[in-house]
Amino acid sequence: MKKILVIQVAALGWDFLQKQSSNLGLNWQKAETVSPALTCSVQASFKTTKPASSHGMIANGFFFESLQKPLFWEQNANLVEGERFWQTARDQGQKCGVLFWQQSLGNKADILLSPAPVHKHHGGMIQDCYSQPTSLYPALKEACGGFNLRHYWGPLTSDKSTKWIVKATIETMKLEQPNLLMTYLPHLDYELQKTGPESEKSKKSYTVLEQQLQRLLDAAKAENYEVVVFGDYAIMPVSKVCFPNKILREKGLFSFREIKGMLYPDYYNSDALAIVDHQVAHIKIFDQTKKAEIKAHFEACPEVAQVLEGDEVGEYGTGHKNCGDLVLISQPDAWFAYHWWNKRSEAPDYATHVDIHNKPGYDPCELFFDFPSIFATSLDCSKIKGSHGLAGKAFPIAWATTLKSDGEIKDITDIAKLVKSNLENEGEI
Repeated sequence: MKKILVIQVAALGWDFLQKQSSNLGLNWQKAETVSPALTCSVQASFKTTKPASSHGMIANGFFFESLQKPLFWEQNANLVEGERFWQTARDQGQKCGVLFWQQSLGNKADILLSPAPVHKHHGGMIQDCYSQPTSLYPALKEACGGFNLRHYWGPLTSDKSTKWIVKATIETMKLEQPNLLMTYLPHLDYELQKTGPESEKSKKSYTVLEQQLQRLLDAAKAENYEVVVFGDYAIMPVSKVCFPNKILREKGLFSFREIKGMLYPDYYNSDALAIVDHQVAHIKIFDQTKKAEIKAHFEACPEVAQVLEGDEVGEYGTGHKNCGDLVLISQPDAWFAYHWWNKRSEAPDYATHVDIHNKPGYDPCELFFDFPSIFATSLDCSKIKGSHGLAGKAFPIAWATTLKSDGEIKDITDIAKLVKSNLENEGEI
């Protein structure tokens, strides 16, 4: 029975790959990503073979109406609506596994591995991973050492995260022998965001990626696995930043609570809120009578390429109840930051920490220390040199496979359908 290893490589864009020297012997091809080109959205589209308008992960987080607050990077699999593409294969008796993909907890899969730290009551955390079966992570710790979350996100991110995941993937193939194993290699994304896709450091980061991919390819061959490798999005060089919540605050549309001189957002009394994610921002409007006014403010913003509403949001691929009332798309050389304060002293305490759940948006400044302090993260948005989120023919990703494919592969969902058909056909033999 056929076995397939799926490797998602964060930030492996086609244009970036063409500037590198590839020695893997893979037949790289280009395809379109999905819209929006964000981690959780892409992974959800791959898992379901559907667009964000169907599965609901319109970004890495969104505004939860029942809680009256935005939440990012929540891991419950139920946030992704729709059947997973491997379900039929599982029904046929095949074993399927998912390592380090977002929204995995609670997935109907045989093998799961996901970071799951315990945050201690008085600060600090106990590092751990959630695994299914429960014996998997202890076995991986024995073989690979414990997974260090600080290498996976924050100022200490490095290729050590990818190297550990590669080891764990190889061990999982040997220990569990799943028919489908999906894994995720993150480190290239960090360097491209920090120094830009044209930097020498990014080129060196790609060299490390190739070394780790070669290890996976060798292990896959030894364990009789076919392989699919794909990038999720292309990183754009950026030099401009837009602050939608500052714009809303200046116009008297964003409310806050002042506590010890720090400004904390008041979601109950604001007329609007910007929930930002790289090069996409969702504008939640609580007072619909001000929608036209708010739209005009953002249309006048030079960093904004498009302000979508109504049917335009659906055409973009994100027409879902989780979407904002307006969706902002940045210019290719710009990105959106969640900040609403004008002075450093006004920033809430979590602004200078790795706090992926409290912030109403993705914060790439968490990749940098606030030097000379090593106990705080940066607030300097000018440090960011790469971003993503844009989709379409102008922003292709790279992919390759050892599977035979007769059909046209247009985008990432087609790659998922290719894996699905191979699994199901094998299950019928």
